[in-house]
Amino acid sequence: MSSDVIDKAPVTPGVPRLKGKGKPWREQFFELSLWASLAVGVIFLVSLLAYVLAEGWPRLDSRIWSNFPDIIDPTNAGAQSAIMGTVWVIAFTAIYCLPTGILTAIYLEEYADPTRWWNRIVEINIQNLAAVPSIVYGILGLGVISRGLGFGQTVMTASLTLSLLVLPTVIIASREAVRAVPQSIRQASLALGATQWQTIWRQVLPAAVPGMATGSILALSRAIGEAAPLLLLGGLTFITFNPTGVQSQFTVLPIQIFNWISQSRAEFTALAASAIVILLVILLAMNSVAIWLRNRYSRRW
Repeated sequence: MSSDVIDKAPVTPGVPRLKGKGKPWREQFFELSLWASLAVGVIFLVSLLAYVLAEGWPRLDSRIWSNFPDIIDPTNAGAQSAIMGTVWVIAFTAIYCLPTGILTAIYLEEYADPTRWWNRIVEINIQNLAAVPSIVYGILGLGVISRGLGFGQTVMTASLTLSLLVLPTVIIASREAVRAVPQSIRQASLALGATQWQTIWRQVLPAAVPGMATGSILALSRAIGEAAPLLLLGGLTFITFNPTGVQSQFTVLPIQIFNWISQSRAEFTALAASAIVILLVILLAMNSVAIWLRNRYSRRW
């Protein structure tokens, strides 16, 4: 290409060209601003993780998951009841919300008529509920589930409340996964004589599994770190036994961390930091499963 052609290249009015540069200065400044913002966030995150790991390192041993909480002797205290309570609550949260969210997404994408007024109301409410603060769900769980239905301060109450909290996220993520499947796949299946449900079950759902699994696990990752609604529900801060069923009383790691942080002795600070590390390990494990599922079952169209 000759220099005359380069000189005659179109120039955006009001944006000066930089010699030897392929981008206008405003675009370069915006890109540098994005990198600077990312660097600030990463630096603060790494600093926070390093601080928590340094504080909790002396207590990162078998005592933290094998012993129960102890107010008198923090050197022998652990978080076994909180860890098991977290497992129970999140397991039943997944049982309650994932089938409901996935089936709702399938209905809205494959069966619902968007011109019907009730379908539009459902979609608007799902989008609005995704932005509701978690404390509001705690109030709802306390008034309706705990007291109204008489479930009390149990694992079932906590699981149902957290299910309501993350259900809009599961529905939205599952809808996006179903919507990402090309229409040509559906049309080809229907043209070969398959029914609509056979098309959904054998073609659409297998292709949408990576997006559904990723969105669902990320929603559960949010639920596992929630403390405000569970504190409002009356989650106990000191329990020396593990849950034995959905009607058992419970505590979870965020509540246990909150209890230890509020103590005045330095030993409890180390306990709280070690419990934070355990919670982060659980979150990273769940996110790793989401990444593996996405890479394992993803398809390129």
